[in-house]
Amino acid sequence: MNTSEVLSAKGVDLLYGETTAVRNVEFSLRRGQVAAITGQSGSGKSSLLYCLAGVLPVSRGEVRFDGQSLGTLNDEELSMLRRERFGFVFQYGELLPELTVEENAALPLRLAGQRKAEALAAAGEILGRLGLADLRGRRPSQVSGGQSQRVAVARALVHKPAVIFADEPTGSLDSSNASSVLEEFLSLARSQGTAVVLVTHDTQVADRADDRYVMCDGVLTAQVREAS
Repeated sequence: MNTSEVLSAKGVDLLYGETTAVRNVEFSLRRGQVAAITGQSGSGKSSLLYCLAGVLPVSRGEVRFDGQSLGTLNDEELSMLRRERFGFVFQYGELLPELTVEENAALPLRLAGQRKAEALAAAGEILGRLGLADLRGRRPSQVSGGQSQRVAVARALVHKPAVIFADEPTGSLDSSNASSVLEEFLSLARSQGTAVVLVTHDTQVADRADDRYVMCDGVLTAQVREAS
């Protein structure tokens, strides 16, 4: 597996008016690496995640993906990058209610122009790996919270993105479902060499990552793991 750097932040600040949400962040992510960012609500961790994903433009500094500065890309190029090279998992899944489970999972491939039959076949394969093969034709309103979050995981992974950005991906689940969904998510991501930036307030979730960071008042600090 290629373990070279895929994403980095150099001296990144994010300002909302006179308020600094992200302060002088230095961050690096390798291919296949899982990095967790923890911190209290309002610490700036989600703001940093959206800067790294090119959703929020940085006020100072630079975010680079595959060696290219996101600041040099126009809106159309950023949209294409997020659609084709990035994946996203959010706390509540954010599935489209009018689409079936299978259609939701296939959405990134359809948006990239893949034929419907091929996209649905790929979605069906990954849904099967997540234990959802029997639910492909259901609507989001017809599945449980844990199942819905698995669909969101399938959608994030189906197009084999370089990086997945996960914002509190298990925050709405009970501990049993959270552990199961997270294990499947990280196992599949690692198996296909996808890097993951995981924002969470749950230290048990963060402990599953390869590297762990703490965000406090916009400042990102790497945590050194204690020797076992």
